[in-house]
Amino acid sequence: MTEEVPMSPDPKPNMLVVRNIGLMLSGDLGRPILDADTIVAVDGKITAIGKAGALDVSAASGVIDAMGCAVAPGLIDDHVHPVAGDWTPRQNQIGWMDSTVHGGVTTMISAGEVHTPGRPRDLVGLKALAIAAQRTFSNFRPSGMKILAGAPILEPGLVEEDFRYLAEAGVTLVGEVGLGGVKDGPTGRRMVAWARKYGMTSMTHTGGPSLPGSGRIGADTVLEVDADIVAHVNGGPTALPEAEIRQICEKGSRALEIVHNGNLRTGLFVLDLARQRGELSRIILGTDSPAGSGVQPLGILRTLTMLASLGGVAPELAFCFASGNTARVRGLHDRGMIEVGRAADLIFIDQAIGGAGDGLLDSVAQGNLPGIGMVVIDGEVRTGRSRNTPPAMRVPEVVQG
Repeated sequence: MTEEVPMSPDPKPNMLVVRNIGLMLSGDLGRPILDADTIVAVDGKITAIGKAGALDVSAASGVIDAMGCAVAPGLIDDHVHPVAGDWTPRQNQIGWMDSTVHGGVTTMISAGEVHTPGRPRDLVGLKALAIAAQRTFSNFRPSGMKILAGAPILEPGLVEEDFRYLAEAGVTLVGEVGLGGVKDGPTGRRMVAWARKYGMTSMTHTGGPSLPGSGRIGADTVLEVDADIVAHVNGGPTALPEAEIRQICEKGSRALEIVHNGNLRTGLFVLDLARQRGELSRIILGTDSPAGSGVQPLGILRTLTMLASLGGVAPELAFCFASGNTARVRGLHDRGMIEVGRAADLIFIDQAIGGAGDGLLDSVAQGNLPGIGMVVIDGEVRTGRSRNTPPAMRVPEVVQG
């Protein structure tokens, strides 16, 4: 006779409640500020947003009191070059990804693993590297960071079947067109179309050469390739002449990526063109790190602050450039905004102590970096007060759980 084993009860859902939020930045250009002071997340996903008195939070297993500070979606760095774990041979530096979490970035996206020593350029090798990078960085999450990697650098000889194979293996990205052997418009356009057919997003190197083997990619090639993203439109690090930048902005319709390791003057020129044309939805942000100038844990925060303070756009919109805009362009419907159904990737920010400005948004508008008091990824607290930003005036507290 077999004895019945009782079924174990379903585990209780993990409910996180974030209350007493002074300002909620949504990451959505259409509604950048939400009239709400409370967020509820269950098992890492946002389930409710609203006023504290209107939400049922009786089942909370964890409570964060924001203490009146602002909450924004975790930032997305659209342009990094990972290699192996949290180490980069570009600067022989360890811990740069973990440090970037302290800059409010919760997702990084590879623009190609080009710094890999001895990077293979044959077709078998480049596909193997892309799949290996996709696999390893899916499993490796320093301080909870989400790293989308495996971005093959295009080389002559790739055919449609190669892109189908890569997509079926889990590769969702194409690295900067122009960093490898494919530098001409017709070939790049054909390969980008194959990638798009299989759900992969792509980007084109823009500007002067950045590494040995890369080349100058001008406006005509960028427009002909028609990748989803004009990578470092402000130069990586060398920007094109303004006439070519204008041509890209006015004749193209793809996302315009402004990076920290580029030409700030050109970045402001691109932002102004997009603002005049009513096309701020095209602006996304990256760091293009690691680079010759190093790694920048605060690169995304610095870039959005510089654009808000010098570029004539409201700070709450600048935060969208580094969150909701990038999520939309990359097809990341599970993050990038404070919205029901998306991941509870949240940063708690406030005006830095001792600086000019009346509150967070005014201080950013005046060019001061905000202070980060906490980072939450998938509903879990990953950092307390940032070790990299200036100290925030108000810092959240975990009061339960």
